[in-house]
Amino acid sequence: MARVGMRKEIVEAAFEQFHARGYNAAGVKDITDAAGVPKGSFYNHFPSKEALAVVALDRYGETVRMRDLTDRSVEPLARLRAHFEFLRDETVRHGFARGCMLGNFGAEITDHSETLRTAVREGFARWSALITGVLDEARSAGGLRPGLDPEATAVFVLSAWEGTLVRARADRSGEAFDAFFSLVFGTLLA
Repeated sequence: MARVGMRKEIVEAAFEQFHARGYNAAGVKDITDAAGVPKGSFYNHFPSKEALAVVALDRYGETVRMRDLTDRSVEPLARLRAHFEFLRDETVRHGFARGCMLGNFGAEITDHSETLRTAVREGFARWSALITGVLDEARSAGGLRPGLDPEATAVFVLSAWEGTLVRARADRSGEAFDAFFSLVFGTLLA
């Protein structure tokens, strides 16, 4: 019978390997070595690297504090800004070497794996829905400019964020973050 603790160790190692190196560069052996488990034990817990990647994407959603977007004790637009500030700070903390795992997988592997394409699409849809909820709250409180559709705005903000990450990582600079916060929170959502 497979050890539950070993499964968790594999998931954590995969999350780190995929986030730091990408899907293609992180092999099963790299993951099991990082987890400190025998390579053969991998298949006791996961039928494939692809199946593990789906679990790692779910784990990614937990690490980027998406639940904070539902914290109604914080004013909606302040909550949304704090969410993106946290993500920016994490990117800087990792030396601009890690982006969004959803975006990374979306760029790297979704043309080759329907399973991962679906997982990435669903991850972005969940994130976008959370942002839409925040923007709906802001609109109800009179804090959103009339005429802005919360759903379309959420898709735009999330897409702008993903592009910002690519640019910040390419430049190894926070300049793209400055532009994102200025335009999204200083103009679009002001």
